[in-house]
Amino acid sequence: MTIRTRFAPSPTGYLHIGGVRTALFSWLHACHNGGQFVMRIEDTDRLRSTQASVDAILEGMQWLGLDWDEGPFYQTQRFPRYTEVINELLEHDLAYPCYCSREALETMREQQKAAGIKPRYDRRCRDRTAPPPPGVEPVIRFKNPLEGAVEFDDVIRGRIVISNQELDDLIIARPDGTPTYNFTVVVDDMDMAITDVIRGDDHVNNTPRQINIFNALGAQAPRYAHVPMILGGDGKRLSKRHGAVSVLEYREQGFLPEALLNYLLRLGWSHGDQEIFSREEMVDLFDLGTVNHSASTFNAQKLVWLNEHYIKTGDLTDKVARFGEMLAADGLNLEHGPAVRDVYEVQMERAKTLVEMVEKSRVFYTPFPGFDEKAAHKYLKLVVAEPLEALRNRWQRLPDWRAEPIHDVLKQFVAETGIKFGKIAQPVRVAITGTAVSPALDKTLWLLGQEQSMQRLSHALAWIRSRESG
Repeated sequence: MTIRTRFAPSPTGYLHIGGVRTALFSWLHACHNGGQFVMRIEDTDRLRSTQASVDAILEGMQWLGLDWDEGPFYQTQRFPRYTEVINELLEHDLAYPCYCSREALETMREQQKAAGIKPRYDRRCRDRTAPPPPGVEPVIRFKNPLEGAVEFDDVIRGRIVISNQELDDLIIARPDGTPTYNFTVVVDDMDMAITDVIRGDDHVNNTPRQINIFNALGAQAPRYAHVPMILGGDGKRLSKRHGAVSVLEYREQGFLPEALLNYLLRLGWSHGDQEIFSREEMVDLFDLGTVNHSASTFNAQKLVWLNEHYIKTGDLTDKVARFGEMLAADGLNLEHGPAVRDVYEVQMERAKTLVEMVEKSRVFYTPFPGFDEKAAHKYLKLVVAEPLEALRNRWQRLPDWRAEPIHDVLKQFVAETGIKFGKIAQPVRVAITGTAVSPALDKTLWLLGQEQSMQRLSHALAWIRSRESG
C-alpha cells in the first residue's frame, strides 16, 4: 500500500507555525515511506476564505520546500461530488432533512442545560414522517449510529474509544446546500485515497464523527495521528503575542527555511540528542510514532540559534540570492558596491538573521552615513590624528587591496609604532563606518574598496582637526 498524506488548510488567514509543523510532519511521513503528499485547500467557508490567503499558503509551502505530489485541490470545485454523496446517503436512509429553526434549537439547548443534560440535537427530525413545512429549507443531518462505540488507534495518542451516545447527528449540508467540514473532508480523503491523516489534536473530537461517515459510505477510514498543540512560554496556546505570525513574516524577518523546518521538527519530535538535521536526515530519520504525546513550548531564542547556524553553514547560493534580494528591496544600489557574496561571507559569522545582516551591510552600498556621536567623541581625538594619517598613507600606497595585505600593513604599523592594536583599530573603524562596531577591520576596508576607504579616513582626519581647532 502506498502511503498518502495530505495537508488541508483553510484559507481564512495566514499559514502559521502550527500549520507548518503539521504540513512538515505529513510531508516527512510520506517521503520517509516513499509515499505521496497531497495539497488540498478547504475553502468552503466562502465568507472568510480569500484568494490572498490561498496565495500566501502556497507561497509559504513553496518557500519551505514542502513540495506536493498532487494538487492543490479546491473544495469549492468539488461541490457536485459532495451533492452526489449526500444524495447517496439520503437514498440509503443514512441521512435526513432537518427543519428545526435556530430558535427551536436554542430552546432545546436551554432546556437540556436546565435539566443537567449535555446540550445536543435530540434527533426530533430523524424519523419525521410529517410533510415538510412550507418555505423552510432544511439542513441535512447524518444518521449517527445510536449504539456501540467508535474505536481507533491514534498513531500518537494510542487507543481512543468514543461512545456513539456521545455523538449527535451532525449537519452535513446547510440550507443552501453547501456541505460542512466534517463531511467534505471524509469525501475528499476517500476520493483521494488518503491513508494517513496527520493534524492537530484539536481535531480529535471530529475523528469519531468522520469515521462513522466513512463506515456509512462503505469506505476504509485512514489512520489518524493527532499532533499535540504548541504552547507559548506562558503555557497558553500559541498566539500572535508569542510569535505565531505568518510563515512569510518569518521570511521577511530574515529567517531561513532550513532553520524554521529544523526548529519545527524538534518541536515535539527527537532523535537522541541530535539538534541539527539536514533535509535528507529529516526524511530518513522521521518516525511518526515517536512524536511526543505532550504539548511543546515555542522558544524564539532556539529558532534564532538555529538560524545563526544555517546562515553560516551549507551551500550559500540560495542564501546569497535571498540576501541580495533583501538588499535591493531595502533600496540599495548593488551596482555601486562590493559583490553581494563577498559581503555575505564577511557578515555571516556575526548575524542572527538576514534582516540584521542587511542593516549592517548598508554601509557598503551608501555614502558615508556620518559619525555616531558617542563613538566619534570617544575614538576620534586629536591624539590619533597623526598615527591615523600615517596609516592611511601606507594603505593608500598598497598595490594589492585585499584583506590579507590590508591586515599585514596594520600589523606592521602597530609593531613599528608601539601603538596598541585597539588604540588605532577602533578610530579606523569609526572613521570608515561611522560606528564602533563592524566586521573584521581588514575585511571591512577590503569591501569598501581602497578609494572609498581613503576618502573616509581623510574625512575623519578633517573632522578631528576641525573639531579640535574649533
